[in-house]
Amino acid sequence: MHQYRLSRLFIAVGLSIAATSALASPQAFMSSRSFAMGGTGVAVAHPSNATSANPAMMAADHHAWSDDFGLTLPSINVRVADEEETIDQVDSIQDTIDELEAAINSTDRANAQQLAGQLREQFEAFDKDTVRANIGLGLALAVPGKKLSVGVFSTGNLTATVRGEYDKSDDAKLQAIENGVLIPGATNDLNSRGKVIASAVVEAGISFAHALELTNGDSIQLGLSPKYVQLQTFQYTETVSGFEDDEFDNDQSQTEKSGFNLDIGAAYAFGDEKQWNAGIVVKNLIPMELDSAASRQDLGEKVRTLKVGPMATVGIAHKSAYHVVTAELDLTKKEAFGFEDDTQWLAVGAEFDAWRYAQLRAGVRYNLASNDDNDGIAEETQFTAGLGLNLFGARFDLGALFSDADLGAALEIGTAF
Repeated sequence: MHQYRLSRLFIAVGLSIAATSALASPQAFMSSRSFAMGGTGVAVAHPSNATSANPAMMAADHHAWSDDFGLTLPSINVRVADEEETIDQVDSIQDTIDELEAAINSTDRANAQQLAGQLREQFEAFDKDTVRANIGLGLALAVPGKKLSVGVFSTGNLTATVRGEYDKSDDAKLQAIENGVLIPGATNDLNSRGKVIASAVVEAGISFAHALELTNGDSIQLGLSPKYVQLQTFQYTETVSGFEDDEFDNDQSQTEKSGFNLDIGAAYAFGDEKQWNAGIVVKNLIPMELDSAASRQDLGEKVRTLKVGPMATVGIAHKSAYHVVTAELDLTKKEAFGFEDDTQWLAVGAEFDAWRYAQLRAGVRYNLASNDDNDGIAEETQFTAGLGLNLFGARFDLGALFSDADLGAALEIGTAF
């Protein structure tokens, strides 16, 4: 039975999608700085991060040491939510299945009865338990200019959810074994299953921004990012006994489509010392949809739709040479694809700068979306923190995230001057 371990399903699917989506991009990629500041960035992003947060911010005024050139190489962030230690349960269940098979084959009735009862309890506890993982990757180059600012970017995100489902037909088989009926091959005919639902969105593009001086001395920045987008879904459902390693990346489990899309943004600097900045961005102006594969409808698979459509976010920030405080709101809701919650974030973030060499960051964000009908791991209040270091022209950023369900981390290496 070792070749059928569900834990291999979890690991191999993630590796398979990551390998085919190395340049993937989410609907809202977060740099490490943004990650540490509650996911904010629409009104505060530095030039290289502006390509993914708000292209207009490439043309905004920043610190003198960061507004001429920016390079991010690379930025990576990871979030994992596993409320019931799902992966550990899988390993324990598979060990019990192996032991039960051995007991049946050796006609050890007493041991088989005990193991069948144990397996029933494990399956019942495992039913509907879910693990969710998000992995993001970003690369960017930005060259701000007095007349035109230009950037290039490729960002990436993979979201994968995994769920166990206990089939009631297995309950009858295990009860029979508990009652002393040894069923040869029973462990090979179990219908309990693992479901993997994942999505990736490929983006790569060019950003342009220009600053306009207003008659009152204020300025407004405008930006746009034409980009190439590729959507990909992966949906795999299989029984424990029918699972095989080489079926992870079969054509029946994947769908994909591609096309061009556009992000637009604006930012407005105001106040006596231009200490206030407001921003707005609308991402994915052209709606795109992709249906998943449902090759195992006999095991409860259903077609799901990955939607990438216009997502609007507004933000406001107050800044000085030593601090940034910002608030941000999603005006549109992001619909869940797998065993996830819908999201619509209200976020607050802050950064305190120590003479450009070090930055301390913190943030919090709250999900405004209603999820009464969703069955995924809850996306609720999340707290973040981070540290930035700028030494000898190199920039090094760390971020951390935690909530009742999630743990996350971010790392970014780059330069700015």
